[in-house]
Amino acid sequence: MNTSEFRRRGKEMVDYVANYMEGIEGRQVYPDVEPGYLRPLIPDSAPQEPDTFEDIINDIEKIIMPGVTHWHSPYFFAYFPTASSYPAMLADMLCGAIGCIGFSWAASPACTELETVMMDWLGKMLELPKAFLTENAGEGGGVIQGSASEATLVALLAARTKAIHRLQAASPELTQAAIMEKLVAYSSDQAHSSVERAGLIGGVKLKAIPSDGNFAMRASALQEALERDRAAGLIPFFVVATLGTTTCCSFDNLLEVGPICNKEDMWLHVDAAYAGSAFICPEFRHLLNGVEFADSFNFNPHKWLLVNFDCSAMWVKKRSDLTGAFRLDPTYLKHSHQDSGKLFRSLKMWFVFRMYGVKGLQAYIRKHVQLSHEFESLVLQDPRFEICAEVTLGLVCFRLKGSNKVNEALLQRINSAKKIHLVPCHLRDKFVLRFAICSRTVESAHVQRAWEHIKELAADVLRAERE
Repeated sequence: MNTSEFRRRGKEMVDYVANYMEGIEGRQVYPDVEPGYLRPLIPDSAPQEPDTFEDIINDIEKIIMPGVTHWHSPYFFAYFPTASSYPAMLADMLCGAIGCIGFSWAASPACTELETVMMDWLGKMLELPKAFLTENAGEGGGVIQGSASEATLVALLAARTKAIHRLQAASPELTQAAIMEKLVAYSSDQAHSSVERAGLIGGVKLKAIPSDGNFAMRASALQEALERDRAAGLIPFFVVATLGTTTCCSFDNLLEVGPICNKEDMWLHVDAAYAGSAFICPEFRHLLNGVEFADSFNFNPHKWLLVNFDCSAMWVKKRSDLTGAFRLDPTYLKHSHQDSGKLFRSLKMWFVFRMYGVKGLQAYIRKHVQLSHEFESLVLQDPRFEICAEVTLGLVCFRLKGSNKVNEALLQRINSAKKIHLVPCHLRDKFVLRFAICSRTVESAHVQRAWEHIKELAADVLRAERE
């Protein structure tokens, strides 16, 4: 493809994308295909001669779209949102064109420097403590990761390295292996599975702290675990506090947990993957109180802040904790300016922040929160249903009063009908349906239609139950 064809095809692709986004409401939100549907539809090996662009585009509708779950449909209420906006898509195009890999400042100065500045912009939007910002030559700073899972792993590995160095400095005879088998990390029993995975990859024990009646980790339960483990000769070194859990968007008590971590010399990592975006609104900023006790903090602009995947924002109080844990400097990468970025993902942040402005982003968050409360009030008006966790942001956990079996049947009918898409969770022993406000284009009318649909299917389920 030469430049003139690229110009032509690029314009066609922008039209195709715009038409897709405009018409997404008319597409069935969840596909009809069975596993393995795609292989018989395409050749079993790559073509020897080039195909035409027309053939490829035709195959998108014929082969790809039938197997797509439309995450940006206003009838998609599953998981959590994944961000999408036109400014971010345009920035993605430019990022692909520049195609730099910013493994050091010299590899692409703009890439490294824009990331640093964008992370400071975003940190100020969240009113993060100054210790997390790079400006004014502070020790802290932000870096873009691929996901919250990656950020948790990076924090755990940095904390592990720091703990090993500290213990070996005090007792030089201790081997790394001897220390590793005693290290223990903690998170709430409501934390994302990626925290457990970080423990597995990091080769350390991870213990789940029982959460309270609001599905939050509290100081008393953490303190109890620490005392028990220290008495058993273990070395507590790392705690993950979750703000906005995946199951029900509950919030660990940072103001209680933070001081314990500081007193016990444990690294505190705060995971606010979904909820973090909301903290740009003054009325939700209190949910981040206690972040001043943290060593690292992370959330995903690629979930709820209109910056396309992947863009996970991570801040640390001491950059040297990360660089010390991961630095390997072969000669060909050595340069007088060593702090580095990676891909040019900060371009997406720059485009989105400038084209929406802080006020536009706040309005977007507020609209989603308002829609979730609208759905909550509809559920509360129907005596057959119950709300299962406090509705704070854009997620409503609800179920039919009654057995898990009834709720499993309801979810099965909802997802078989394919008019809307939901996923479940377990809260203690209850099977619960999650209704997350996800799409950039979702309106009150979509929420109302979704609820009418749920009510009809619930009536069918209850009728079948009685028969």
